[in-house]
Amino acid sequence: MFEAYKGTVICASKYYDVTEIRKLYQKGVHDFGENRVQDLLKKQEELKDLDITWHFIGHLQTNKVKDVINRIDSLHTLDRLHLAESIQKCALKPVKCMIQVNLTEETQKSGVLLSNLDQFLLEIKKYDKIKLIGFMTIGKDHDDKATELAFQACDMLANKYQLPYRSMGMSDDYELAIKHHTTHLRIGRKFMEYLV
Repeated sequence: MFEAYKGTVICASKYYDVTEIRKLYQKGVHDFGENRVQDLLKKQEELKDLDITWHFIGHLQTNKVKDVINRIDSLHTLDRLHLAESIQKCALKPVKCMIQVNLTEETQKSGVLLSNLDQFLLEIKKYDKIKLIGFMTIGKDHDDKATELAFQACDMLANKYQLPYRSMGMSDDYELAIKHHTTHLRIGRKFMEYLV
């Protein structure tokens, strides 16, 4: 399905149980992303015999940072200074983080607004446990034009700040994300086709 794509395809594993994750792993999917801390911890425990790269791709509450931050390869959803402070306190070593940017400016979505980004980048420089590697964004449901503009802007931000990674693109809009140089796709339902 994504054989021609050269970046990282993350299976958004909130859609899958442990047995299904094992099947996907056997088919060559080794990057998995969870949205909820308790689900991540449970699946990690049951799948510890597999060499899985775990990403956290959901909204991370500050009171859950201590439970998860030393158990993931990267965090895609750094979106506020309070979260950065918690990571600084709890991380045993620098954590690879992407800043979630709200480029569609939807009030129901998390993420740093573009107008606040420069200040945010300035502030997080003081946290040596945060290793900034790129930006993450989410498209707008049922609006390809707004989604494409968001992905284009995310790509431009990564270039502007000379950060290597762009986490964007899900099951419904991954082709637009590939067009705008995504390095990390977060695919959920589309992996059902692998399990048939």
